[in-house]
Amino acid sequence: MIPAYDTMSQYSYHPPAKRFKPGSLPFTPNRRGTMQLGPRKQPVPMEQQRRSLPIYQARAQLIGQLRQLETAVIIGETGSGKTTQIPQYLYEASIGRQGIIGVTQPRRVAAISLATRVSEERKTELSKLVGYTVRFEDFTSEETRIKFLTDGMLLREAIGDPLMCKYSVVILDEAHERTVHTDVLFGVVKMAQKKRKELGKLPLKVIIMSATMDVDLFSQYFNGAPVLYLEGRQHPIQVYYTKQSQSDYLQAALITVFQIHQEAPASHDILVFLTGQEEIEAMTKTCRDIAKHLPDGCPQMTVMPLYASLPHSQQLRVFQNAPKDHRKVILSTNIAETSITITGIKYVVDTGMVKAKKYNSESGLEVLAVQRVSKAQAWQRTGRAGREDSGICYRLYTEDEFEKLEKMTLPEIQRCNLASVMLQLLVLRVPNILTFDFVSKPSPDSIRAAIDQLDLLGALERKEDQIILTSLGRKMAAFPLEPKFSKTILLSPKFHCTEEILTIVALLSVDSILHNPPAKRDEVQAARKKFISSEGDHFTLLNVFRAFKNLGKNKEWCRENFVNGRNMMLVSEVRSQLRDICIKMSMPIESSRTDTRNIRQCLAHGLFMNAAELQPDGTYTTVETHQPVAIHPSSVLFHCKPACVVYNELLHTSKCYMRDLCVVDADWLFEAAPEYFRRKLKSAKN
Repeated sequence: MIPAYDTMSQYSYHPPAKRFKPGSLPFTPNRRGTMQLGPRKQPVPMEQQRRSLPIYQARAQLIGQLRQLETAVIIGETGSGKTTQIPQYLYEASIGRQGIIGVTQPRRVAAISLATRVSEERKTELSKLVGYTVRFEDFTSEETRIKFLTDGMLLREAIGDPLMCKYSVVILDEAHERTVHTDVLFGVVKMAQKKRKELGKLPLKVIIMSATMDVDLFSQYFNGAPVLYLEGRQHPIQVYYTKQSQSDYLQAALITVFQIHQEAPASHDILVFLTGQEEIEAMTKTCRDIAKHLPDGCPQMTVMPLYASLPHSQQLRVFQNAPKDHRKVILSTNIAETSITITGIKYVVDTGMVKAKKYNSESGLEVLAVQRVSKAQAWQRTGRAGREDSGICYRLYTEDEFEKLEKMTLPEIQRCNLASVMLQLLVLRVPNILTFDFVSKPSPDSIRAAIDQLDLLGALERKEDQIILTSLGRKMAAFPLEPKFSKTILLSPKFHCTEEILTIVALLSVDSILHNPPAKRDEVQAARKKFISSEGDHFTLLNVFRAFKNLGKNKEWCRENFVNGRNMMLVSEVRSQLRDICIKMSMPIESSRTDTRNIRQCLAHGLFMNAAELQPDGTYTTVETHQPVAIHPSSVLFHCKPACVVYNELLHTSKCYMRDLCVVDADWLFEAAPEYFRRKLKSAKN
């Protein structure tokens, strides 16, 4: 059944604000030749595509300015060509050729796709002149001079090389996203730049690139660095708001998509911003079901999901043109806000919601919650409709609600658990981690809570007024993992289960290995039954991996069992790299074989801060803060009531859910940290 629609009059028109003003690099935007990662109907030669990008007309002036400057901040819309072209312009002008030109990205999807694109433009094999490094994947060689990498990977490189001697230029791209790694990198590159100058070494050129105008903070942080403005290909966009507040943004999005679909030409594609995989998969199914029953004369609808854990081949589909007389409808997370440019988008439907991590240092809870976007994010989403021609954005909230939104997104560093950050700063030998030069300083409570966690894990010790890394902490930092998982691996020899713990941690370190298409729910459940373990999700995943490995990593088996084959291959690679780190540390690597008790004990000792106990009324509360929590419906333990569990993370939607659970004994938790639990018991009694 097609839902009943209100007319378009439910929206009121709001003229778009002018996004960019002419700055030091003015030019007339060009309408043709937007960069596209997928196939085109009429292929345009690569060089012609490069020349038609808006940035090309500013090339000479831009190179002239960047040659003179040690640090620069560049503002330019996604689609202007800044990310793909500036590294090439620098290389072509022999700026930074003495070392590597490094370009950081907040997301691995962007780092890989951008490196692929630039290697094609340079007519070179990927990993030669142009390469990329993301967590557990390195496509570079001795020849690599333009290197795309995630901000987290550059931070890890800095641990071994604080001066970043390999790099002559570091470009911090998508800086407006303010990921925790990017914010820490600001401080690290600033330190490296200063020290290299003091030591008379090759200067380090730093370029910060942002898609929003609010960059004064970046300029001030780098001692008043000049700001260069690049106009993008921003065509006029009409913005519509709802007249009333929407209680169900998913229903409002669905209605809006089908109103557009019934009225607009088939060649006009739609991009809808949703919050996460489950939402996207459910709406994908609903859209496809409704589209089957539309009246004759309506275009066909090609619905494409887009989120980080989607198999890579399916992610690439969004860049391809829809068949003739088909409309492409892309349902995406905020991955499509800035990291990638999808051509053909005429309409944007903005739900105004995003899923983001929030950490409360007082309660110790790190919760993944759905929340309102900021104004900056709303404008980024709107801009997706104006890449090639004029467009329309439907905001599923009122103009009053928009005005009440925060101006900018709160930097991740001010809303996340800082344990990993503090550990990295200690390994980087930062003189005083309490006074590190952050762009936006986290609260003292958050810093203190992170230090307390690392103390509990045995990663540091306090001597007088100093915080010192222990030998265990140094070993923990060697793994590209959250401290709790590093500690779990390091504890595993004591429980004779390193082989299994390596597999479990590798499985938890990649995007989901399980594919759950809503249209095939019954088939999925039937296929999963043979893997389910009563001891929890960790063992269920372990069973899936063992079957995958025993059957020779068979692709057909993956399809039949709704397993993401590409992510499973990645698990194998991750596991291999983690195992190599263990071997370098001379750790004994044993298997517990059929004894699962050892594995559960090890997980309890590593994740003791993420524990919950069953209460007499049948509910669960966390051991640390007595927060009420529930078992997530996706868990194999959803219909069970084990007395005590450890979990990987909490997800807050209608209530607080635990995800990825393992059944443990309460006694094991006490063994893991007796002093910690004595304090907890004492505070509970008081």
